[in-house]
Order: sequence, then structure tokens, then C-alpha cells
Amino acid sequence: MKNADRSSGPAATVYTDVLVVGAGLAGLHTATLLARQGHDVLLVERRASLAGAIRTTGIFVRKTLDDFPLPSEHLGPPIRRVVLYPPGMRNPVSLVSARDEFRVGDMAPLYEAAAAVAQDAGVRMALGTRYAGRQGDTYQLLGREVRMAVRARFVVGADGARSAVARDLALDRNRRLLIGAEEVFELSGSHEPPTFHCVLDPSVAPGYLAWVVNDGRHAHVGVAGYAERFPDGLRRAMERFAASAPGLADGDRPAAVERRGGPIPVGGVLRRISCPDGLLVGDAAGAVSPLTAGGLDPCLRLSQHAAEVLDAALRTGKRDVLTSYDGAALRTDFRGRLTLRSGLAQVRTPAAARAAFTLLRTPLGRAAAGRVLFGDRSFPEPARRP
Repeated sequence: MKNADRSSGPAATVYTDVLVVGAGLAGLHTATLLARQGHDVLLVERRASLAGAIRTTGIFVRKTLDDFPLPSEHLGPPIRRVVLYPPGMRNPVSLVSARDEFRVGDMAPLYEAAAAVAQDAGVRMALGTRYAGRQGDTYQLLGREVRMAVRARFVVGADGARSAVARDLALDRNRRLLIGAEEVFELSGSHEPPTFHCVLDPSVAPGYLAWVVNDGRHAHVGVAGYAERFPDGLRRAMERFAASAPGLADGDRPAAVERRGGPIPVGGVLRRISCPDGLLVGDAAGAVSPLTAGGLDPCLRLSQHAAEVLDAALRTGKRDVLTSYDGAALRTDFRGRLTLRSGLAQVRTPAAARAAFTLLRTPLGRAAAGRVLFGDRSFPEPARRP
């Protein structure tokens, strides 16, 4: 069987209303909403299976669970308890919400379920197909045995933090990135209530945090931070943390684990995320909380807005409708979180982290932490175009 990069002969020309590049939750949601409005949508994904090469932790917050119909059978037990640890992990601060705040998704079946919904809506899907760039008025795709030239009225970049679609549309691209790694494994049982453990130690996770999410069914053990600040690399930091991670009993960690990793944009929504030819969603648009690095709720909400704007443009034939998809306007609601992100980035030593952690032990500090972790604020609602 020929390698896609060696495909010979002229490319087959395919026509569609919207080409969506990337089948993460953002791409799948955008494609589904557009297809339900009667538009022809082609969704391409370089992975041959949506169950492989998963990058996201899969933590869904309460607002997402309230507002989007996620299949409950693919979600872990609710989590109300968060434990924050200083360097050394002594004398942590425990916060417990009166409401169910988080559930961790089993992402492989969640992606597959979302893909089935998209296909039922009429989305044409091409897995194992790589976006190879723009040539004039066509978008080039490479599959295992075929080359395609797609003529699309609009293109949607849902292709991750380092978006090639953003490059080809001359839109903004993410510059402020963390890198993260995570190991996921099943648990036979748990000795504690479902808990989200967060370790604030710049020697382990410079500029961000290390975590263990233990919901009694699965454990997610991860580390993230600024790439250039890991003294001996992300992999070594992950190994050190996993060896003494909190919230796991002896014997919890099996030999076989699922490993994930990738870049995390934390610069806030990019200013220029649309042009007359298309737009960006999800990580490609920087739709990730600068402070918590949570991206699942923003990706779904921004995808909903993107589908509304594209539907209007397709129905009216007016490309200038896409100007209402304005990252600069959304970005104003990220100012506080961007300021806190800058502050967290300046905590470079365990001593500084311990000093800052003392504030979390005060009533004011606990209240602020509770507001960040359990607050009702979500991704900003975009202004609706009349």
C-alpha cells in the first residue's frame, strides 16, 4: 500500500461547504452543528482512529456538564473535593464544594460517540487523512492511497495548538504554550472519595502544576509547565512526580498505563481568529483558560459560536459575517486570568511557592481558590450578531 506522501497522479477534486480540519471535540462539535443546519461538511483527521493519540486530560467542569449533552456512561464519578499541596506536599489545603464540580471523561469512547453523532447528522468523515496545506483556492489532503484537492466555501481550523490552518489563513497563532504529560490507568477501587489533587511546586511543574485525579475508577497522573524551565526535561519530571504522587495507595499503579502529552496554549483567545475564508476553534484559537489550562468547556462554547457564524455566512452568501467571530472582543474577558497567569509564571522557586501558599491558608485565600475552582464563570458569551 502506498504511503500518502508518495501518492502519484493528479489529486481528486472534492467540493464542500465547509472543510473542518481536526476531529477533536471542537472540530466534531462544529461539524455536527453545521450538518444539522443542512450544510455539506467534510471533516478530516490525520489519526486513523479517534481512540488513539489522545492528548487531553478529559476533565469536564460543572458548567459543561450542565449545558452540553455528554454521554454519562463515558464519564467518571462526580468530584467535589480538591486538595492543594505546597512544595514537599506537607499540610495541604482541602476544599470541598457543595455541588458536583468535575467529572473525568473516558476520552476514547467519548470521541467515538461524538463521531457517530456527527456522521448521523450527515458529516462526511475522512480519518487517516492529513491536511497538507493550501494551494491557491484549494486545500490539499493526503490519505493512505489518495490525494484530494478540496474546494470549500469555508475552512475551520480545529487542528490544535500549532495550527497549520491558522498559518495558511494568515491568522494569529499561539505563542504562549505549556507542555504537559499524563499517565492514565484503571483502579480496582479507591481508599478515598473522588478527589482532584494539585501540587504547586515549580521544581516539578514550572509555571503550572502537577496533578492526580482519582475518581475511584481511573487515576490521571500528570505534570505540565513551561518547556524551557524543566531542569532535566518533562519526561524526567513526570517520572519523579509519578513515583511519589499523592492520592494513590500502594499497589494502585499498574505496569500498563496510557500515556498522553502535548502543548497547551495559555495566552488566551487569539485576537484574529477569522477571515473571509474561514476561522479557528478550540486550541487553534487559544480557547483555553490562561489560568487553569482547562480547554474542554471553551472549545465547546466557541465551536457553538463558530457554527452560528458560519451558518449565517453560508445562508446569506456574505463572507463579512465572519468579522463577528472576533477573538479580540472575547479576549477582554480574559484580562483577569491573564494577569493571574503572569503572576503564576513568576513563581520560580519552591520557597516562593511556599510563601504564596500561605495565602491559601487564610479565609480570603481559600475563598479565592474556591472561586477559581468552583466558580460559575465559564467561557465568555460572545456578542450575538443581529
